[in-house]
Amino acid sequence: MSRLPRLRLRDFTPRGLYPRSVLMVILPVILLLSAVTYIFYDSHWRHTSRKLSQTMASEIEFMVGLRDRYPGQFDMLRDDAREAMQLDVTVLENETLPTEQKELFFSALDDILSRELDVSLDQPFWFDISGYGETVEIRVQDGDDVLRFLAERDRTFSTTGHIFIVWVIGATGILIALALGFLRNQVRSILKLTEAAKAYGRGRDAGNYRPSGATEIRDAARAVMDMRTRLTTFAEERTTMLAGISHDLRTPLTRLKLQLAMMDDTPEIQDARQDLQEMSVMLDEYLAFASGKEGEQSATFRFDELVDEIVAALGGQAHIRATTPVTIIARQGLIRRAVSNLISNAQGFAEKVEIEVIEGPHMAELIVDDDGPGIPEEKREEAFKPFHRLDDSRNQNVPGTGLGLSIARDTARQHGGDIRLEESPLGGLRVRLRLPA
Repeated sequence: MSRLPRLRLRDFTPRGLYPRSVLMVILPVILLLSAVTYIFYDSHWRHTSRKLSQTMASEIEFMVGLRDRYPGQFDMLRDDAREAMQLDVTVLENETLPTEQKELFFSALDDILSRELDVSLDQPFWFDISGYGETVEIRVQDGDDVLRFLAERDRTFSTTGHIFIVWVIGATGILIALALGFLRNQVRSILKLTEAAKAYGRGRDAGNYRPSGATEIRDAARAVMDMRTRLTTFAEERTTMLAGISHDLRTPLTRLKLQLAMMDDTPEIQDARQDLQEMSVMLDEYLAFASGKEGEQSATFRFDELVDEIVAALGGQAHIRATTPVTIIARQGLIRRAVSNLISNAQGFAEKVEIEVIEGPHMAELIVDDDGPGIPEEKREEAFKPFHRLDDSRNQNVPGTGLGLSIARDTARQHGGDIRLEESPLGGLRVRLRLPA
């Protein structure tokens, strides 16, 4: 029996900090405004308008009754009504009520007045409140004649309710604008901190970044900057130390090379020279893995052109399957070394190597396929361990130090990317290098 998916609030809300903050501010304000407006409409405006319409209907009923009881004196009574009740009455002889009723934008007024007139009057009636003037026209059929009443609008309905609504909406708009401005400044500070942290993590300078925003955001920014300073200091000290070690180790190696160069060319001497050459290569790789070329600055360059240059320089059986123009910002020396390691590693274990450069929406990808023995899935993560060489799927007799993939992944992650090992369509290993484009 399949279970229904559980609905969660976060599935329907925005994921960004600023949209969520805006929703947290606007939604309660809108709900509060709606509740206040409804309460005001139902308990004040509607009640007041009903009382005013009831009074107006009673006055009209009173005037209709006076005409029926005192038809000869109605003109005098009509003048008295105009002065006392501000109600203008006109007799339209031998006329009937209009048949068309004008539609209202706000039908609640029509319902209120219609109900009160229907309760007070026994005669047919017609009214028009659709105009924007200050009077309301009401007609009552009285025998063969029609009595037309012109009453002031503010004596028929409550005409000041919209002022309250305008004030509420205006005040709410000002509060929302202030809140959005405050939230925008705070979120901007967080976004700046995020961009600076990304730049630091990718080995780039964040420019003239300065902490801003609330106290907590400033503290977080200072913590990130302090951490970067400590890491940079540590890396510089490590690089300086390794440079000294490199100098100390290269000096005796150079002396041994000179001594072997002056000896007779025997098989033993040739083996010793080969050992010294391998030691020199291993030393270069160890130092490159440890130092990471910290002094190199990031620059903008064409990633696809760099791959073309590396493939041409390495030669061998590697060929480019497809490329698209991709521009990235990175330390070109490190990227060159990482790509070179990946391609040369594939050439060392395969007869056919295909390379492809793909431009994604956010990441650039380098795909290196080979038809070699590949790496089992359970051992792919071990292949990235420094100085670790696989015995089963990769030939142990192939020269190397076991640092190629380690250096490549370390370089990719320094730039905000990564490397994944997959099964290749060619039957061997697929290496997927991803870098921010």
